[in-house]
Amino acid sequence: MSVITPKDCFHQPQVADLRLIACPGAEELTNLIDKHLVRWASEAGYQTNSFIIESACPRFQSGDAKGLVKESVRGDDIFIVVDPGNYSVTYKLFNYENHLSPDDHFANLKRLIQAVAGKAHRVSVIMPSLYGGRQHRRVSRESLDCAVALQELQAMGVKNIITFDAHDPRLMNAVPLMSFDNAMPTYQVLKNLLKKNPEISFDKDKFIVVSPDEGAMSRNMYFSSVLGCNLGMFYKRRDYTRVVNGRNPIVAHEYLGDSVEGKTVFVADDIIASGESMLEVATNLKERGAKRIIANATFPLFTSGLEKFDKAVTDGILDYVTGTNLTYRMPELLTRDWYVDVDVSKYAAYFVVALNHDMSVSSIIDPIKKIEALLASRK
Repeated sequence: MSVITPKDCFHQPQVADLRLIACPGAEELTNLIDKHLVRWASEAGYQTNSFIIESACPRFQSGDAKGLVKESVRGDDIFIVVDPGNYSVTYKLFNYENHLSPDDHFANLKRLIQAVAGKAHRVSVIMPSLYGGRQHRRVSRESLDCAVALQELQAMGVKNIITFDAHDPRLMNAVPLMSFDNAMPTYQVLKNLLKKNPEISFDKDKFIVVSPDEGAMSRNMYFSSVLGCNLGMFYKRRDYTRVVNGRNPIVAHEYLGDSVEGKTVFVADDIIASGESMLEVATNLKERGAKRIIANATFPLFTSGLEKFDKAVTDGILDYVTGTNLTYRMPELLTRDWYVDVDVSKYAAYFVVALNHDMSVSSIIDPIKKIEALLASRK
């Protein structure tokens, strides 16, 4: 079946009974996915209150932990959701309050896989932000954490990995025999962008997509291709004689591409961490005469806080930022007028139901028809 709809998804034979498990810190996304699944199941005549299995990863005062699944999972098709970037989860360690790091989240994922103890029919992992995904290649004597983590999950019996906007999708080369789906929330971003500002014109004389660096070219090329507008890019000129905080510092951002004067500029990246690079790019574009600048990041981390972005918006350098709910967002971010939160839970739920019914996911991964219909509806 080429297209999955809420009406027919639960009419097909299942691989096994569908169940969801939320790692600590991934409850918000798991609950949203569950709501979609419950609604679709109800439309197909299958009544259930929830597909979620109660679980926990309790810790001793020494910091040691264990995974605990509180219901039977024998013969079930298990989907475990984990958010390695959720730093808001805490635990007591010798009376100190510790925040979970990505390492701790990955350890909790492995604990819950162990708690399932091989009784499930199949285990799949939904990891929107890949653990260690930014360390995707070896430049010198460096670890390759993500590749090793994927191989570890494969050795533990995980059959499917579902991730979103991987920093480098070639990481799947580490586990060539395991199902690895990398989805891009392009349609969801454009839909929410138009909801925020219906007046945006994607005419190539008024709108341009700009990649903030060479590493983000592929996702920006896709945006420019589906919108039919021009593409520009910045490349980072680095000082390779010095290393600061583990990397060569950026000397300058050099621009290549058409003029941005008087245009709306859309800049897409996978992560906004400190945000310095994005703000430097936005400042450069504004100096070149850009009329409006929209930044997009699948994972809006804002590791250095929001003050710099508040100031950039006040100063007219940046208009707004779009981000997704695929990772934890600080509560203050959701109160900002300049931030557009994109819900991708329905997209993730499509993957769950497709895999659970052994349906093709090719139509989900390539949302070009939905994007074309979205753009056509504005004409």
